[in-house]
Amino acid sequence: MFELMEFLFPIAFFLILGLIVVQMVRGIAQWNKNNHSPRLTVEATVAAKRTDVAVHHHAAGANAAGGVTHTTTYYVTFQVESGDRMELPVQGYDYGMLVEGDYGRLTFQGTRYLGFERRARPGADTPADD
Repeated sequence: MFELMEFLFPIAFFLILGLIVVQMVRGIAQWNKNNHSPRLTVEATVAAKRTDVAVHHHAAGANAAGGVTHTTTYYVTFQVESGDRMELPVQGYDYGMLVEGDYGRLTFQGTRYLGFERRARPGADTPADD
């Protein structure tokens, strides 16, 4: 049994290490691609919003209790005038300020959200000031 563990442990270790390296390389490649993409500003509508909550369980140490942490990633889907949609990760503040149906000017660079300036739709009636 011990001989089997001596064989399996290095394989599992290098498999996990390999997965970590692959994720790091993908992240760096996406960051580089975004940096080399042009900054674009287009007319867009907020089509949808969603969150992704990841739960992380932490093992208990010798003298400490285990714990759980939650990480929330926020995404907003924008629809441009051509009908194409793009989902971009945004900060929690931006997620809270955007409402489905909002129309305005979306600024982005690759998959990087840079901002959204809310505007009235062309041809839409604007409410009169009292």
